[in-house]
Amino acid sequence: MRVPLSWLREYVDLPATETGRDVQAKLIEVGLEVETVEQVGAGLTGPLVVGKVLTIEELTEFKKPIRFCTVDVGSANGTGEPQEIVCGARNFAVGDKVVVVLPGAVLPGDFKIAARKTYGKASHGMICSGDELGMGDDGSGGIIVLPPEHEVGTDAIKLLELVDEVLDIAVTPDRGYALSMRGVAREAAIAYGLPLRDPALLDVPAPNASGYPVKISDPMGCDRFTARTVTGLRPETRSPIWLQRRLQKAGMRPISLAVDITNYVMLELGQPLHAYDRSRIEGTIGVRRAEQGEKFTTLDGAKRVLDAEDLVITDDRGPIGLAGVMGGANTEIADHEEAAGTTDVVIEAAHFDAISIARTARRHKLPSEAAKRFERGVDPQAASAAAQRTVDLLVLLAGGTAESGVTEVIAPSAPHTISMPADHPDKVAGVEYGRETVVRRLQEVGCDVYGQDALTVTVPSWRPDLAEPNDLAEEVIRLEGYENLPSTLPKPPAGRGLTDRQRLHRRIGRALAGSGFVEAPNYPFIGEQVFDQLGLEPGDPKRRVVKLVNPLSDEEPALRTTLLPGLLGALRRNEGRGSHDLALFETGLVFKPREEARIAVRLPVDRRPTDEEIASLTEALPVQPRHAAVVLAGAREQAGWWGKGRPSEWADAIQAARTLAAESGTELLVRQGQYGPWHPGRCAELAVVIDGAEQVIGYAGELHPRVVKALGLPARTCAMELDLDALEDASAGVPQGPKISTFPVATQDVALVVDGDVPAADVEKVLREGAGELLESIRLFDVFTGEQIGAGKKSLAYALRFRAADRTLTVDEASAARDAAVALAAERTGAVLRGA
Repeated sequence: MRVPLSWLREYVDLPATETGRDVQAKLIEVGLEVETVEQVGAGLTGPLVVGKVLTIEELTEFKKPIRFCTVDVGSANGTGEPQEIVCGARNFAVGDKVVVVLPGAVLPGDFKIAARKTYGKASHGMICSGDELGMGDDGSGGIIVLPPEHEVGTDAIKLLELVDEVLDIAVTPDRGYALSMRGVAREAAIAYGLPLRDPALLDVPAPNASGYPVKISDPMGCDRFTARTVTGLRPETRSPIWLQRRLQKAGMRPISLAVDITNYVMLELGQPLHAYDRSRIEGTIGVRRAEQGEKFTTLDGAKRVLDAEDLVITDDRGPIGLAGVMGGANTEIADHEEAAGTTDVVIEAAHFDAISIARTARRHKLPSEAAKRFERGVDPQAASAAAQRTVDLLVLLAGGTAESGVTEVIAPSAPHTISMPADHPDKVAGVEYGRETVVRRLQEVGCDVYGQDALTVTVPSWRPDLAEPNDLAEEVIRLEGYENLPSTLPKPPAGRGLTDRQRLHRRIGRALAGSGFVEAPNYPFIGEQVFDQLGLEPGDPKRRVVKLVNPLSDEEPALRTTLLPGLLGALRRNEGRGSHDLALFETGLVFKPREEARIAVRLPVDRRPTDEEIASLTEALPVQPRHAAVVLAGAREQAGWWGKGRPSEWADAIQAARTLAAESGTELLVRQGQYGPWHPGRCAELAVVIDGAEQVIGYAGELHPRVVKALGLPARTCAMELDLDALEDASAGVPQGPKISTFPVATQDVALVVDGDVPAADVEKVLREGAGELLESIRLFDVFTGEQIGAGKKSLAYALRFRAADRTLTVDEASAARDAAVALAAERTGAVLRGA
C-alpha cells in the first residue's frame, strides 16, 4: 500500500515538521511494515509553469515529425514574450494548456534545462510529459494537456502536486484494514496520540424499495450488497488533476472519471467498488455461484471458463462480473472519447467471503486490487459509506444526479465478542500493563470494552483478524511497544547440552564437508510430477505425500518424501551457470503421512503445554525422519601436474554412505540393488542390522539415463540417499576411537576366483568371519577378469592385516588365519585360491 503523506494529513493533523521518515518510524513502532519512503519530485526545481500553445509550425524536412511551437507562459520568462520551443509530441494542438519547463529548471534525475539549438531552431525550454516530471503513466502516453481553466503562468509544481513523500507499506495478510488510507490513518492517529477524522463517517440515506433490484442467491458468499444509481453524467468530463495525482502516487493509473472515483474511494476507505453502465444491464442484478464450465469475458478481454466455486454477479443474461475480482466487458463504463459515453451508472459496494474470493483470484490468475483487499478482510459496515462517497464524487465532479433509491441486501449477523481476563495480556507478555492500559489500547483500535476483572470485548467490523484473547493481547503489546518488552534469557538446568542425535548430525555434516561435499539446503516442497521423472513405480511409498492447504507455489504443493529432487535441482542450476564439477550434500527432514489423519490441537500461550497436549500435537504431525543425501557430477579429482584426475562415479556415492556409517559407528551392508532413479547395473542397496534383522536404509550409485534426461542433469550423475534415523538406531552409540597396538602388523594377500555374479561384499563378509579376531582390517584392492581365469569368472584380490593386542604374531599364526578365511570362502561362495 502506497500512502502519500499529503493525503494522510487530511485525516490526521500530523505536526508540520514531521517528515516521511518520522512517520515511518512511528508506524513501524505500532507494527506496520513501512519498507521505504519515496521522495516524489526529489531534486525538482522551477520555473515550471502552465503555458498556452499559440502557434505550431510543422518541420517536415526531418525523418521524424518535429514541431516548432510558440507558447504563452505569461511573465514566468521575465519578458512576457511567447516562448519558442521545439517538441516532437503530437497529442496537443493550438490553444491547449500545457506544462512548460523553462531554462534554469532541473527535472527529476538531475536533468538540467537550458536553451539550445536543435533541428535548425532555438528551443528555450521544453513542453513536458508525465514521465519527464516523474508522475508515472497517466494513460495518455504523451504531453500533459491541462484543463482550460488553469491560468497561464501558474506554478505547475504546486498545481500538479509534484513534490511529496510516499510511504510504501508491506501489508501482512492479517492487517487488511491497512490497505486503505482510513486504516493507515487510524494507526498514525494511535501512534501520535491524535484524533482521527474518519472518512467513513458520512450521512447515508436509509434503504428503500425504489433502489435498483438486487437478488442474492448465496448469502454465505455475499452477506451485504449495496447498490446506488447516478444519472446524467457528463461523459466527456475527465478526472481533476488532484484525483489523478493521488491515484498515481498510490500506484494506480487514471482511466476515466467513473473508474477513477471507484478506485479513489477504494484506496480511501478500503472498500472495493464497481461501476456498471446502467444501459448495458438487463434486469435484476444477482449474486450466485457460477455453473461449471460457464464462460465469461472479463474487463481485461480474457475469455474465462468458470468453476462451480466462483462467485459471479449476474443480470438476466448471465454473468456481468467476477465477484470481488474483476468486472465484465459487457457492462464496462464507456471511455470519455467514445461517441456514446456512459451517462448513467449503477454503483456496487458489496462484501464477499474472503476465502471464496482468494480461491477465485488464484484459480484465474487475477490478483486484482479488489481481490487483494477482499481476501485479507474488508469492513462490511463500510459498504454503504463507500457507495455514498462514490455517489457524492460523481455528482460533484461529473454533474450527475443521485437517484433517491437505495438498495441494501444484508444477511443478519451479530457483532463478534471475545471474553478475556483483564490481566491476560500481562501473562502473555510477562509485563504488568494493568486493566486501564489494556482497556485504553483496545478502545484505540476500535473495540468496545465492558467489565472489570473479566472483560467482554466487541471487535470492530474492520478487524476480522481479532478472533480470540491472544489476538487482543497482541494488540495491547504492539501498541505498548515490542521494544519495551524485557529481554530475558531462559535458564536451562545445568548439565544439558547437545543430544547424541544432534552430535551425530554435526559429525556427519563435518565429515561430508571434509570429503569435498558442499552443503546445499533446499526448500522442502515438491510437485508430484517429479516422481515420474525419478522413475518411481506407481505404488512406491514415496508417492504418498502430505499436501499443504495453502502452498507457496501451486506447482509444488506437497512436502518432500525424498531429498533428491531439491539436491538435483540445485545441481542442475549450478551446472547451467557454469559450475561443472559438483559434489553437494543435504541433511534434512522428509515427511510421510500417517495412516490415520488427526486434527492438531491448538497449544495455549499463557502457560506451558502439558505433556499430553504436546504428545497429541506430535501425533497429528506427519512422520518426519531425517535423511542424508549427496549428488555428484563432473570431476571428482581435478587434473593437474600431479595426474590426470578422474570423474565422479558410482563408487564415490557409495563411499559417501560408508563415511556416514563410520561417523555413526555402524556396520553398513553394501550389496547390489535396484531402485527407481538409479541405474540397475550401478546401484548399491544400503542396509544395517537393527534388533537382529537387516533393514534397507537407502541406495547409492549412478542415476538412470532416463532420469538424467528427464531432469536435465549432466551425464553420469551419481547420488546417494539414506535414512539417518535408521542409521542412528543401528549404531552402537558414540563411536570408539581405534585401539593402537605397539605390536607389528602381519599382512597377507589373497586372490580368490569366484563366479562373476558373486558380490565382492559377500566374499569379504565370509573372509572376515573365517579370519577370526586376529584380523584387523581387510581391503579389496583389485578386481580382474580375463581369459586367464576363465569365462564367467572374476578374481578378487584382498589385503588382510593381522595383529594381536598382546604379542607379535608368528608367520604360522598369520598364515593359519588366512587359510581359515580362504577355506570358509571356498565353502560358502565357491571361491578358489588363484594359482592353486
